[in-house]
Amino acid sequence: MSQTGTKVDGIIKALSGLESDIDSLNLKLDDMKKQLNSKSQKEIDNLMERTKEIATKEAESIISDSESKAKSESKKIHQKGDEKLADIQKNIESNFDSAVENAVSSILKP
Repeated sequence: MSQTGTKVDGIIKALSGLESDIDSLNLKLDDMKKQLNSKSQKEIDNLMERTKEIATKEAESIISDSESKAKSESKKIHQKGDEKLADIQKNIESNFDSAVENAVSSILKP
């Protein structure tokens, strides 16, 4: 029985060693999972920051383009307004004498 007992003791020791190795591997695996999660979170944070920077630059570019277009359109509208005003003033000046004559004629009619 001592030989059987020795074999059983050997098997128990081997199983105990295997269990210890499995526990050690589980601890290492848990640590690796934590490290991977930490690295993943850092990468997510970096990507979010870069995405925000790119979006901000794009928004600034769109705003700048829109502002330039609005200023250009505003200048065109202002220029057309000045041209129409000049035409109206020219018409007033060219017809002023005739309008005065008509007014005076209407007032002085008996």
